[in-house]
Amino acid sequence: MSKNANQARGARPGTPPRGAPRGPRFASLDRVARAIVACERCPRLRRHCEQVARERRRAYRDQVYWGKPVPGFGDAAARLLVVGLAPAAHGGNRTGRVFTGDSSGDWLYAALYAQGFANQAESVARDDGLRLAGAYVTAAARCAPPGNRPTRAELERCRGYLGAEIRLLERVRVVLALGRIAHEAWLPASGRWSLPPRERPRFAHGAEATLPDGTVLIASYHPSRQNTQTGRLTLAMWSAVFRRARELLGPGPGIPTPSL
Repeated sequence: MSKNANQARGARPGTPPRGAPRGPRFASLDRVARAIVACERCPRLRRHCEQVARERRRAYRDQVYWGKPVPGFGDAAARLLVVGLAPAAHGGNRTGRVFTGDSSGDWLYAALYAQGFANQAESVARDDGLRLAGAYVTAAARCAPPGNRPTRAELERCRGYLGAEIRLLERVRVVLALGRIAHEAWLPASGRWSLPPRERPRFAHGAEATLPDGTVLIASYHPSRQNTQTGRLTLAMWSAVFRRARELLGPGPGIPTPSL
């Protein structure tokens, strides 16, 4: 889409376009988070999360699992939005914070730290002192799904929460979608699925699309073990998309200097 076409739209950066799907309205991200934690819309997912929390993995036998839906996390003034798939059964479902306590989180927060969006490179628990500046991390689904595969209906039930976060995160300029499911969840939640098919951003690692309001969507493979251990996603590939996000945002309010 051309620069002139973007300017002609006259939309405020980060604002969902006209025709964006209507969902629940919340006054703050905190209220969205409370609604997510209390959500019981998907019986299959709730049963699975509760079962995992009861049985636990041997390495975490002495821990009390969160076992509830997991809200987003980060800076309310974020200019970078990272969208993942869902909490891991023994990651976010255990710790209560998205991308926390699992290998995917190790990759994510190390990359955010390297580009100056996090105050530390590790994320092991909700109270570990991790803070994000200029970035917000969320997911397409808020409950850990069996086999890491939420159904289409379950994703649709969760979509309103993602849409609510998008509306409240008014300063977002770059969106990083981790995996095809996250990519395809963000598009309708933000209203961009209404774009003509030819203008709809495609999913491919490193693919970049500038939306009519100027928001840039970057696609990346998800840092799952399946991708990282097979070499489908290398550390060099992963680091490159975060460097690109940082480059697009540049210096400015809410964007700290890179740590590395």
